[in-house]
Amino acid sequence: MKELVVVGNGMVGHRLVQAMRDRDTAGAWRITVLGQETRPAYDRVALSSYVDGKTAEELTLPEVADPLVRLHLGDAAVKLDRDARVVHTESGRELPYDALVLATGSVPFVPPVPGRDLPGCFVYRTLDDLDAIMAAAERAVAGPGPGRRSAVVVGGGLLGLEAARALRLLGLSPQVVEIAPRLMPVQVDEGGGAVLRRLVETEDLQVRCGVSVNGISEDRGRLIASLSDGIELDADLVVFSAGIRPADGLAREAGLPVGERGGVLVNTSCRTPDPHIWAVGEVAALEGRTYGLVAPGYAMAEVVADRLLGGEATMTPAELDMSTQLKMLGVDVASFGDALARTAGALEVIVNDPVAGTYAKLVVSDDAKTLLGGVLVGDASKYATLRPLVGSPLPADPVAMIAPGGVELGADALPDSAQVCSCNAVTKGAICSAIADGAHDVPGIKACTRAGTSCGSCVPMLKKLLEQSGVEVSKALCEHFSVSRAELFEIVASTGVRTFSEIIARHGTGRGCDICKPAVASILASLGTGHVLSGEQAALQDTNDHFLANLQRNGTYSVVPRIPGGEITPEGLIVIGQVARDFGLYTKITGGQRIDMFGARVEQLPAIWRRLVDAGFESGHAYGKALRTVKSCVGTTWCRYGQQDSVGLAVALELRYRGLRSPHKVKAGVSGCARECAEARSKDFGVIATETGWNLYVGGNGGFTPRHAELIASDVDTDTLIALIDRFLMFYIRTADRLQRTASWVEAMDGGLDHLRAVIVDDSLGICADLEAAMEKHVAGYADEWRGVLDDPEKLERFVSFVNAPETPDPTISFVSERGQPVPVTLGLPGVRA
Repeated sequence: MKELVVVGNGMVGHRLVQAMRDRDTAGAWRITVLGQETRPAYDRVALSSYVDGKTAEELTLPEVADPLVRLHLGDAAVKLDRDARVVHTESGRELPYDALVLATGSVPFVPPVPGRDLPGCFVYRTLDDLDAIMAAAERAVAGPGPGRRSAVVVGGGLLGLEAARALRLLGLSPQVVEIAPRLMPVQVDEGGGAVLRRLVETEDLQVRCGVSVNGISEDRGRLIASLSDGIELDADLVVFSAGIRPADGLAREAGLPVGERGGVLVNTSCRTPDPHIWAVGEVAALEGRTYGLVAPGYAMAEVVADRLLGGEATMTPAELDMSTQLKMLGVDVASFGDALARTAGALEVIVNDPVAGTYAKLVVSDDAKTLLGGVLVGDASKYATLRPLVGSPLPADPVAMIAPGGVELGADALPDSAQVCSCNAVTKGAICSAIADGAHDVPGIKACTRAGTSCGSCVPMLKKLLEQSGVEVSKALCEHFSVSRAELFEIVASTGVRTFSEIIARHGTGRGCDICKPAVASILASLGTGHVLSGEQAALQDTNDHFLANLQRNGTYSVVPRIPGGEITPEGLIVIGQVARDFGLYTKITGGQRIDMFGARVEQLPAIWRRLVDAGFESGHAYGKALRTVKSCVGTTWCRYGQQDSVGLAVALELRYRGLRSPHKVKAGVSGCARECAEARSKDFGVIATETGWNLYVGGNGGFTPRHAELIASDVDTDTLIALIDRFLMFYIRTADRLQRTASWVEAMDGGLDHLRAVIVDDSLGICADLEAAMEKHVAGYADEWRGVLDDPEKLERFVSFVNAPETPDPTISFVSERGQPVPVTLGLPGVRA
């Protein structure tokens, strides 16, 4: 029997052992694995989920239970004797080998800046690193003094953004410092990086690109990060995530050749110049280049396993999948194939929509027939379909494939040979065979094929393939709740549980995430469980709800008082004008008949709202998933064509539904006649006056995909109209999915508008009285959220830019004057081209 020693017990080393045991049915090899960490191999790709609540046990990879496998944890290899073919370990073991595989991975790169070793400075690489970060964050958050605690993340790449997200979950306000001119410079191009930065900054994460950290110092118990542009950032933690370096020290000392930028040089069979030694994963330099992703490492492990068992497998850099996908703080970004168009003659097709916050690029061959790669930012929902098509003929016009409202590619667009799971090299054909053999859910497919068991980015495609096969797919809210949002709403409503911690303890798992926390916050708010910033609810809110204002692109906030129906007195106009003038705010009259004021710093918000509330204004909920506006024309009061009092009805409706939290924001309109000056049919619900009453339309708007509302009731009187709207809104709030607009909610409903009409008009389910009662409870319980903040000193404490200097404004916020008003200093964005 031959001896194989694997140095390294990470994901790639574990995959190699699995592959060997799966193929070595004759038992030709005995395998000894050396792990430097004391933990068994775990899923490092999902490292950040540890902060979300996953346990170390849940992240642990399946044990390779085989008598021919020996695992030594906490015992690193310290020396290779290549002549004697023996590995010496830290504990004194001497392990002879016939073949040796280096799978030592990489180590974090920490820039050699002064102060990098101070207490409070961390790297983001292992579970032990996260344990230390979590403990430090907990101490910081529990520390004395008002306001937020902050952190600095050095590095704006994939792992740096993951680290920032984790710090945000731990209650800190992170700032990312990236030396390159854009975020994720390896995966995303200039245009995508600009959109990515803008999206990230709207999620309460400050980004500074094109600067480096010159040093870290201590100041009154906190840390100061001094940047190359002269800015100093105060922080409770500093996390270095500035890249990795191959852990090739053992190989260097043994005399094995390494690449110019590190990594053990290997050929296309992953073999070093020493015929008995191989290298896989991040420590291997294939044709001189290393790869910091798990998919190439898995491919290398499969090649080495094949070679050790007599095969002739090879691989080249061109065959490696460098696809990446990230969802951070609700921001989608994905990169796949030749994303930066390095292929000779490659063409780029770009659809850039800065207003919608989306950027999509496809890279195609010089004859525009083959997909080579792409970048998706802001909306990566097409990633699961597009990535497997890399190298395949384009199934449709590339512009239509990425344009909003363009071609929707289904699973049937993929050939059977398309690799759906690049981490584990699983094709569409293999997955369809597993489904045909009885794997009728995602876990079943994972168990049969390994697809979706690594980075998880292909899971949406697994669901599509299940649907294509006629299998019903789970509608679980997220990995922490196995029920849909609608089911969770009913659970919370019926059980009376009113805190997230109790809800997840009784009906979920883990500690929650960016998906389920805001969803539960919305459900609790819809059920009228008190002020959104009271108690535990405050920690569930997203950025805008956290400060009851919309975060804008330069870190300032907008202030939007409610103006029901667009009707406002001259005195009210004067107050708004005076507030805007006194605080130097940019003002704009919007299409929703409101006056938005932009450019307020966080510590100014209470003072601004004090002036507005004292003048009789209240919050317009421009920050929330709630009713925004009810737009109106002037109706019979002024218009000679008006048939009903559209202004009076719009005011009544806006006051009735103000503060109503819902799965997505809701807009409405009331037109006084069929001329439709209020554009009511483009709203979630719209009312148009007739000679004898009102017509009610529902399910309009649609967001990215504009949609006209459809008629659901005609010529009804005002009382009937309001009852129908009560039922419509409350039925939507109870049964829609997370972030589902009314348009897509109606479209997805079995029976569509006819079913909705049967429920809310004909009371086919017998629930209309309950829906109306729920709305009456909301109306009776309404209270202005900003007044609630101003009356509560504890809630006011969160409105500061700096914890240790509550009165100090953020010095990095700057403006320029445009058309006589202040506007933020912003980065330019590339235009649209195709």
